Amino acid sequence: MQLKVLVTGAFNAGKTEFIRSISEIDPVTTEEKISTFYGNEKLETTVAMDFGRINVDENLVLYLFGTPGQERFDFMWELLSEGILGYIVMIDSLDAENLDQTRKLLEFFEPVDVPFVVAANKQDMKGALDVSDIRKKLHLSDGIQVLPCVALEKESVKEVLLSLLYEVMNLLEE
Repeated sequence: MQLKVLVTGAFNAGKTEFIRSISEIDPVTTEEKISTFYGNEKLETTVAMDFGRINVDENLVLYLFGTPGQERFDFMWELLSEGILGYIVMIDSLDAENLDQTRKLLEFFEPVDVPFVVAANKQDMKGALDVSDIRKKLHLSDGIQVLPCVALEKESVKEVLLSLLYEVMNLLEE
């Protein structure tokens, strides 16, 4: 079985690093130099997509597609969401302002009726918003998992993916 999973989120949320941390192949990325200064140290941004693959076992392969985070590339969101069985919304826990962009993403993907989880990235850093605060600020129901994450750590990424897989499997069993 092959599952297509989308990794989405606002600019600088950690989508590319999330896929790099777990992919068993060298990820395909479309990083380009940033043309507008955003007040941080990030020098590149995804302009089309990221792609990675994971063989969970001999019967299950995950294909991970990462979306660009900037709204000017939103046309890719729809293209990449075709055929997904679930998605992960990445959040930069250090940047409360990116929650506005995350709300827009959640609204955009609301009609895509598949399971999703929220990954609160950068939880290892001082000043990171707590997952319960993120849930409140995004007005998420209790049924939606908001998970602590460190996109640079394979085990953390694996936990997020497993949580999403359990959601997908539960839906498929119903």
